[in-house]
Amino acid sequence: MKVAVGGTFDPIHDGHRALLRKALELGSDGVVVGLTSDELAPKTRPKPREIRPFEERRGNLLDELEALDEEGGYGRDFRVEKLEDPYGVASEDPEFDVLIVSPETEEGGKKINEIREERGYEPLELVVVPHVIADDGKPISSTRVVEGKITPSGKVLQEADVDMDVDADT
Repeated sequence: MKVAVGGTFDPIHDGHRALLRKALELGSDGVVVGLTSDELAPKTRPKPREIRPFEERRGNLLDELEALDEEGGYGRDFRVEKLEDPYGVASEDPEFDVLIVSPETEEGGKKINEIREERGYEPLELVVVPHVIADDGKPISSTRVVEGKITPSGKVLQEADVDMDVDADT
């Protein structure tokens, strides 16, 4: 199966890792990760915040994919492509079989299937990966990591820990 997954991936956290693992698990014919461009990334955020440059995020993502692929013993071919619009790669390539989504991006996946059908392509199987839950019972998110509320692995930061570098716990 050829698999697509997309996002901003800044910073990468355990919720992202769950999405990427599922993509690698299913991607026997390759995995393409759509990474939001510097222009698109701010438009996809629930709250405005600074986002690292595309090339830095791309490098971090490739390192993460390599580590997860090795950890899982998948031996997958994968690549990262720049997303200039929210529907990008998955809506344009008829060769994809599966789109990995999170609960909040499932509606976007349905829109991608509408676009694919308009283009005469087969719809993608949408695989919804559940949220990874932090120690406080709430979903891990990049926004919460950046705000200093949790670490990328979901550990709740105490008031005294809020000034810690959130990238230190990856």
